[in-house]
Amino acid sequence: MPFLSDTLARVKPSPTIAVSNLAAELKAAGKDVIGLGAGEPDFDTPENVKAAAKAAIDAGKTKYTAVDGIPELKAAICAKFKRDNGLDYAPAQVSVGTGGKQILYNALMATLNPGDEVVIPAPYWVSYPDMVLLAGGEPVVAEAGADTAYKLTPEKLEAAITPKTKWFIFNSPSNPTGAGYSAAELKGLTDVLMRHPHVWVMTDDMYEHLVYDGFEFATPAQVEPGLYDRTLTCNGVSKAYAMTGWRIGYAAGPEELIKAMRKIQSQSTSNPSSISQWAAVEALNGPQDFLAPNNETFKRRRDMVVEMLNAAEGVTCPVPEGAFYVYPSIDGCMGKTTEGGVVIDSDESFATALLEEKGVAVVFGGAFGLSPCFRVSYATSDENLREACGRIQAFCAGLR
Repeated sequence: MPFLSDTLARVKPSPTIAVSNLAAELKAAGKDVIGLGAGEPDFDTPENVKAAAKAAIDAGKTKYTAVDGIPELKAAICAKFKRDNGLDYAPAQVSVGTGGKQILYNALMATLNPGDEVVIPAPYWVSYPDMVLLAGGEPVVAEAGADTAYKLTPEKLEAAITPKTKWFIFNSPSNPTGAGYSAAELKGLTDVLMRHPHVWVMTDDMYEHLVYDGFEFATPAQVEPGLYDRTLTCNGVSKAYAMTGWRIGYAAGPEELIKAMRKIQSQSTSNPSSISQWAAVEALNGPQDFLAPNNETFKRRRDMVVEMLNAAEGVTCPVPEGAFYVYPSIDGCMGKTTEGGVVIDSDESFATALLEEKGVAVVFGGAFGLSPCFRVSYATSDENLREACGRIQAFCAGLR
């Protein structure tokens, strides 16, 4: 349509949301569909957090707040960064947005000029490249394949950086792979970044608390204090606290950048929901004892899914360190034909045929920048996962 902006042509709709919507439509039409596309925990929000939200409503805390967060929440975020990451931030260095996505978007909108480059490791969360494009920048993809357990090597990072690079976006544990970088692995990357003082670091630590097998989370500014003054450390309450619908994300970084992000937010959404902010205060300050049993549940599901997917013909599934995703390769399925007569010539055709023929919704790897793979979210019941993985095995066994 001629009145739509040229910028819109630079971006595509979120494939993960599209998969979830398609699965929901098929279910509504009466088809037996198991959705493994949603990136949100199936646990309920903790009772103490819900109680704090109700108390905020009853106390009339339902008005506008400061644009980028109430003082109580900023104080809780500062305490969290000190407690969990050994990072010292003042409230003036903290920004609160409507979900982690807005925080990242605000930072890119506040800093990118036409021609500025942003290095993004692939596989990547689907929104990173499109947010860069919307902000006028150019995404530069640095591939991190299965041969390095989906982790970017220092050599690949070094090769991707140019004089035009403004940001490096870093996500650990990763969506879509679940790959987590140890402090030693992270040090290899931060050593590269220390050699390029014009490059800023944007971390997406949303899955920080969802780690398994004794893995210890680390974040770049913690590993390399020399990066502190050019790092935006981003996080939120969505995943670990099962608060996806509450829409609270936050970040801490240099005060000048935080001011610029506040300016963007003041002319777009203004403040996040006041009630959600008070709930987030309780989430960060309150008991954290529910995290361990939740993680045990996720670990059990991960182990079952990895075992069952590796038993499927033509599929290879690494064991991830964190998050609630696995990212199996379907290299052994390529070029084959399904029982329904579909030729598997891409991971998108694999995912489409799997949904149509077996009623299992996954997200194809091309959406995350690395093929031929697909993403499974194991944030659903053991029963659903067992049935879905059984259907994937049957689907692969039927390929000819």
